[in-house]
Amino acid sequence: MRLLLVEDDLMIGESVLDLLSAESYAVDWVKDGEMADTALRTQTYDLVLLDLGLPRRDGLEVLRSLRARKERIPVLIATARDSVQQRIEGLDAGADDYVLKPYDLDELLARIRALTRRAAGRAETVYEHRGVSINPVTREVLVAGQPVVLSAREWAVLEPLLARPGLLLSRTQLEEKLYGWKDEISSNAVEVYIHGLRKKLGADLIRNVRGVGYMVPKE
Repeated sequence: MRLLLVEDDLMIGESVLDLLSAESYAVDWVKDGEMADTALRTQTYDLVLLDLGLPRRDGLEVLRSLRARKERIPVLIATARDSVQQRIEGLDAGADDYVLKPYDLDELLARIRALTRRAAGRAETVYEHRGVSINPVTREVLVAGQPVVLSAREWAVLEPLLARPGLLLSRTQLEEKLYGWKDEISSNAVEVYIHGLRKKLGADLIRNVRGVGYMVPKE
């Protein structure tokens, strides 16, 4: 899963980047509103963690511009602006949720999971399909009730596929969930992780649509 972190405070940004990376998120970090707007116009993200008090362009302006383009990316505002009126303004501008600074890192992760789950059209916290269940909170994977150990990047490939059975994702789309800007992308990385998942979870779980991409069949 690929996130955009928009934060101009270096200490906060570094701590959040380390936290999200340790949770196997691919993260791009920008430090001002202009860079955030450019990233959102040119890249694809699963969620934006947006500060409001930014140099060059205010976070609310970035948010309004995003929503004016009809983009539906979940936006979680992380800010020290804690007045009720400011929170109302952010929500009315198109934010999906708020977390106030200084924030609890476990709460931040829980809010990210909740927003990405909602964006996938799911209410349940555990995804189950074709005998495989995954728990995004604990990262536990079960096959026919038996635990299976996945690598961080195998998980990053499996979660978006299992969260939306029937959704076809191209290799490029899966790569975007694995790597940030600064990561070197191996030419056959997705194929390697898909092969590993099939060995661990069953050969029929993930289907290759030749020349198009991969999907977990609905039935």
